[in-house]
Parts: sequence; C-alpha cells; structure tokens
Amino acid sequence: MNMGRKSKAAYMISSVAEQYEIHPQTLRLYEREGLLKPSRSEGNTRLYTAEDLERLEVILHLTRELGVNLAGVEIVLNMREKMAEMQAQIEEFVATLNRELVARRRAPEPQEKQGLIPVINWRMEAAPARKNRS
Repeated sequence: MNMGRKSKAAYMISSVAEQYEIHPQTLRLYEREGLLKPSRSEGNTRLYTAEDLERLEVILHLTRELGVNLAGVEIVLNMREKMAEMQAQIEEFVATLNRELVARRRAPEPQEKQGLIPVINWRMEAAPARKNRS
C-alpha cells in the first residue's frame, strides 16, 4: 500500500455511461478521437476521474446543446487548454512583477543614479544674442 500517492475516485465506463445517459461506445469513441484519456486499471478497465468527468461534461455540452461536431470539440478543448496555460503564465508574470515592486520599494534608493549616459545638471540661462548677418 503506497501512502505517498493521493487516492482519487475513479468511475468505470458503465457507471459513467449511465450517469450521463450515453452509450459506452460513445465514451470509447471519444477516447479513440483523443477527446478523453481515462486511466486504466491493472485489468485494463477504463477509469474516469473527476477531471475526466468535467471534460466529458464540456464535450456533451458542445455536442448536445451547441451542435458542435467532434472536430470542433477537439479545437475548442485545445483552445481551452492553451488559454489555461496562458492564464497561468500571466498569473506568474504578475506575481513576478509584484515581487519586483516590493523588492524595489524596500531597497534604499541611491543618492545618485548611474546610467549608461552621464547626465550633467545645468541650468538654462539666457543664451547670448546672435548677431544677425545680413
């Protein structure tokens, strides 16, 4: 018994098919098409996790209620995955910016900032009048 691994609830194909009122062959088709990827038991029985069921609900919504074909479902699911990845990247970027802002607020500001190009402080005084050469 491996106590280090989390145990997830898993459902067999017959109970999933009954719960969602679809034929088990439909679930097998979704797997063949790459839309669902259930895990397998040692006896090679398909086991559907809560994540698989959430994905199945999206598939069924797209096909039943919106009339999307399986090719369209694949595109929508891929786009959702990419959007989730992008969202995670944006959240990480914002977190990095926030950490940087906090670090800069805490760091004492140097008296004189050194840049790549030295800046000379000077006052604009009235320039000498030019002689008009006509």
